[in-house]
Amino acid sequence: MSQPIVGMDLADLREALGPEQPAYRARQVYDAVYRHGASDLIQITALPSKIRADLASRHGLGLPGVDRVYQSSDGTRRYLLRLADGRTVETVLMPEGERDTICISSQVGCPVDCKFCMTALLGLERSLTAGEIVGQVLLVAAENHLRRDGGRLNIVMMGQGEPLLNLPNVIKATRILLDPEGFALSPRRITISTAGIIPKIGELGQEPVRPKLAISLNASTEEMRQELMPITRKYHLKDLLDACRAYPLRPWEKLTFEYVLLRGVNDTDADARRVLKLLAHLNCKVNLIALNPGPEIPYETPDPERVASFQSIVRAGIPCFVRKPRGLDVYAACGQLKRSTC
Repeated sequence: MSQPIVGMDLADLREALGPEQPAYRARQVYDAVYRHGASDLIQITALPSKIRADLASRHGLGLPGVDRVYQSSDGTRRYLLRLADGRTVETVLMPEGERDTICISSQVGCPVDCKFCMTALLGLERSLTAGEIVGQVLLVAAENHLRRDGGRLNIVMMGQGEPLLNLPNVIKATRILLDPEGFALSPRRITISTAGIIPKIGELGQEPVRPKLAISLNASTEEMRQELMPITRKYHLKDLLDACRAYPLRPWEKLTFEYVLLRGVNDTDADARRVLKLLAHLNCKVNLIALNPGPEIPYETPDPERVASFQSIVRAGIPCFVRKPRGLDVYAACGQLKRSTC
């Protein structure tokens, strides 16, 4: 079967429908799939039945299948989703009050090999298509009847994978998710996280439609960062900060730096002072994440008092927040996505 419908933009849909169909037919399909969340091509009743049947005979819709859902005691849900080729990937729903956040994956596994992350233990199997990225959002939103209006829904590409190493598919998916005539998210509501792939940061900044950018810092010195994140031996800290200074922020936008705190490794007051100095002249904020532990991870979570001390030092000069862990009991928290059973 040909390319699935989910992941197609309007130009793709016009081609899929064929030159004999008027352009508005592609808009009808686009609207049904992305705006109204059609779960089957036959449901697109705006199309004549003959066109529906012909389209369905040549193209699947392309939503992932649900292998299993792990329900956390705090309301978080970790979805193990099966792709068309049989591979699986994880997506996490984090409801909190009036707001919902979906954490999606951009690759099956991850090539970056951060030493404190369970996903790194998988290695990289392959990158996801734009449709497989969008499909995670469509499925979880439909299953949970999530509203998109009023800033209620956030999307973070912080699941499996390094988004900037799959940039063309990430950008195409982003365009669909942010299209006012498509899924209609606000640009303020979608964020991607990178380990710091410097050339791709520059490419992302040139995109007219793009998500917000978060950068995993995780260390206050070059040496420690290379030890914790081996890929950074190729992308040095000084060059990363230069790329951040050059990044074209929109008027409402700040860069986000993420910092995973590891007990006795990168969590001292001296580390905090160095982080403050490194980031002092950037328009940014810092999110601190006390390590979410897991099997085969050789680090420990710092005490709350150590986290609070680190935060108070950084917060003296930069907005600094402690990210609350979600879904720890079902391996759904940041750095825990390894298709684990529980």
